Amino acid sequence: MFSFLWVALGGAIGSVLRFGVNLATPRLLGNDFPWATLTVNVVGSFLMGLLSAVLVDKFMDQPDLRLFLTTGVLGGFTTFSAFTLDVFGLIQRGENSVALVYAIASVMLSILAVFGGFMVARTLSA
Repeated sequence: MFSFLWVALGGAIGSVLRFGVNLATPRLLGNDFPWATLTVNVVGSFLMGLLSAVLVDKFMDQPDLRLFLTTGVLGGFTTFSAFTLDVFGLIQRGENSVALVYAIASVMLSILAVFGGFMVARTLSA
């Protein structure tokens, strides 16, 4: 039962952080590209890699911490559904090339970010 509460609390925190990025990103980078979603997905993926390495190495005996941080906070922070809606919106506006670049960049950069976060954590813990 407490696991659900940890995930819910983490999800609330992640969602608020996501909302903050939604507010800040257009001011910094403009509205012509879905920068906010790309930002949270890449940053969230990096943090997922970092946390995965740290949690496995240092906190294996604390599953609630893993649930709170990964499923909760990062699950609330990143959002694949918003990514797909952004791609759909770009295609609807006839910006097929931009949609393709955005989709490829989101997936590839997020995969690289997970790898990067994992490697940073391993390097720092070595």
